[in-house]
Amino acid sequence: MRRLFWVTLGATAGVLVVRRITRTAESYTPQGLAGAVASVGDGIRVFADEVRAGMAERESELRGALGLDDGAGPDADAVGDLTGRPSQNRGGR
Repeated sequence: MRRLFWVTLGATAGVLVVRRITRTAESYTPQGLAGAVASVGDGIRVFADEVRAGMAERESELRGALGLDDGAGPDADAVGDLTGRPSQNRGGR
């Protein structure tokens, strides 16, 4: 009974080790490397999509805060203050 236990344990361990080695060896084949690169590319694509969505959301917040979406637009003094350029109607300074 003891020998049967140890033989079964050894066979199970051997199968697991062979499967792990085979999986590792397959990851270094051209197909395995292509799959790894593709998964990295997918991650970068998802990240870029999230960044674009955040940029669009922030732009809409800024446009709303500056009054650019309502059609009226900011007044000349506010634009001059934001851009650092003097406006035309500051009393001749």
